[in-house]
Formats: sequence, C-alpha cells, structure tokens
Amino acid sequence: MGVENGHTEVRFFDLEDNILIEVSDDGVGIREEYLPRLFERFYRVDKSRARNEGGTGLGLAIVKHLVEAHGQTIDVRSTEGQGSTFSFTLKKV
Repeated sequence: MGVENGHTEVRFFDLEDNILIEVSDDGVGIREEYLPRLFERFYRVDKSRARNEGGTGLGLAIVKHLVEAHGQTIDVRSTEGQGSTFSFTLKKV
C-alpha cells in the first residue's frame, strides 16, 4: 500500500550526548486511533492484507525492543494522508 513516487527522508540531529534520528515519509499516514498500538507485537493496521503483502506485525516491535535495550525511546507522529515520522535517540559512543 505504498505511495507511487513517495519519498523517505532520514535526518540526524546532534543533542550533546545523544543523536536524534528521524525517518519521515510522505505516504498515506496512520490514523490517530492506531498509533497507541503501533509498536505491539503482531499488530497490523491493515488486517485485510495478506501476510505475504503486509508482513507479520513484528518489525516495529523489534525496532522498539532494540532501541529500548539501549536505554532509549522511539516515538511516532503521523497525519493520515500526509505521512509519518519515526524518531528515536541513540547515545554517542
């Protein structure tokens, strides 16, 4: 369910002891009601799609686990019809 000719942008921001990473797209966005459950294991927003097309619902749960294993957090902002931004911080080495 991608957007034809869509764009993804990755930005990095220096925050003293951390780096803030933002990954944004100009895709279909995510309805606000789905955002609280987005990082749950096996949760899929579009349940009508077959698994071979839409994945298992583990990707964002794994990302959240990895980020939290480094003592950090991940967040998402999204507007339906305009796109999404995922942001997280990592400690500098």
